[in-house]
Amino acid sequence: MSLAGLGLVAIWHDLLPEAKDDFYEWHAREHMPERVGIPGFRRGRRYLATRGAPEYFNLYEADSVEVLAGQDYLTRLNAPTPWTQRVVPSFRNVARSILRVAFTQGAGSGGVMLTLRFTADPAQRGALAAALRERVLPPLVQQVGIAGVHVGFADEAASNIETAERKARTSATLVPSCVVLIEGISAEAVEAAARPLVAALRAQGASGIDEAVYRLEFTRLKTPWAAG
Repeated sequence: MSLAGLGLVAIWHDLLPEAKDDFYEWHAREHMPERVGIPGFRRGRRYLATRGAPEYFNLYEADSVEVLAGQDYLTRLNAPTPWTQRVVPSFRNVARSILRVAFTQGAGSGGVMLTLRFTADPAQRGALAAALRERVLPPLVQQVGIAGVHVGFADEAASNIETAERKARTSATLVPSCVVLIEGISAEAVEAAARPLVAALRAQGASGIDEAVYRLEFTRLKTPWAAG
């Protein structure tokens, strides 16, 4: 396991150009420390796209989905700070899921992340998860340059809770139902791992596969003295 927990908040978004300076300061100095300060949250990471879109990918790791549907997190989502209220309306093309981790394996964390968002028939998700865990993903973990491979399935109820922070977004929020994350040391490494995976996902009935590659910009751990 190379994730820090078995519950994930995965967020993709673009940003109005004029909001970028404010966003970077807010995200690093208020928002991410606030999030990882919530009981059960373990790590936050922000990435910038090098291929594909949206421009930003944010990943929060928590002990479980129950933490992410729990009162501590919901209280924070329903009491956004003034800075949050100023920045969040500048988000565009938002996709956000609360994911239950079905597979995570790897030696550590990589500086490059490939994300695959896709849809699978709910009736087929059990078979898809089993195929990924047992056959498809373990060999990818051993490929040269790969630090970790993970798959999560959206908890629809937790992902669709209406909160004050969600209402502050001026555009609709997409909820990806299935997500695979491949992290490694280079774009070439993660893209090589993704090629057979995409074919395997299609063979298992996955549709609407959206692929993007991101480089790590910022990491925040639980405590101020272990910030990155």
